[in-house]
Amino acid sequence: MAMIYSTDRLVVRDWTLEQADLDRIFEIYSRAEVARFLAAPGLPLREPAAAAEMVRRWHARNATFGAGFGIWAVQRRDDDVVVGTVMLKPLPGVDEAKLTDNIEVGWHLDPDCWGQGYATEAARGAVERGFALGVDELYAVVAPDNEASMRVARRLGMTSIGRRTDWYGGIEVETFHLGRP
Repeated sequence: MAMIYSTDRLVVRDWTLEQADLDRIFEIYSRAEVARFLAAPGLPLREPAAAAEMVRRWHARNATFGAGFGIWAVQRRDDDVVVGTVMLKPLPGVDEAKLTDNIEVGWHLDPDCWGQGYATEAARGAVERGFALGVDELYAVVAPDNEASMRVARRLGMTSIGRRTDWYGGIEVETFHLGRP
């Protein structure tokens, strides 16, 4: 499993088809409190076998994003527990089959790990990675009622630019922007 980057407390790496990763994906993405903020088909996960399909989809999507971008596991250094997902990737457009030139930084964490700074720490690493790759601006798109994720975006130094419907099939999202320093 390839490490993508690390922070003081976290290792960001590829998701794998190893059972421990599949178990964590199912634990996280079967939870209603996570799925309610994600407009993704098939969520919440209802069967453990669906976790493997999710990893396969992520791997296929990562291959289309270009070097340096992806959807990755966030693992604590001290006990190797995967606390969630972080992403740095092109946003899908209103036609979700087509990627835009807008780059998203995003995060999904296990609710048992909320409020511990992991989302901000992992996303800050993704922001740094994006700017190191030459990205000029990043976006975070957040479900309109997800106040916790809006706070993470603000802690990253992102500015709210209001609700938009440019991405993810045209759903309305709170949008945050950060330009290269």
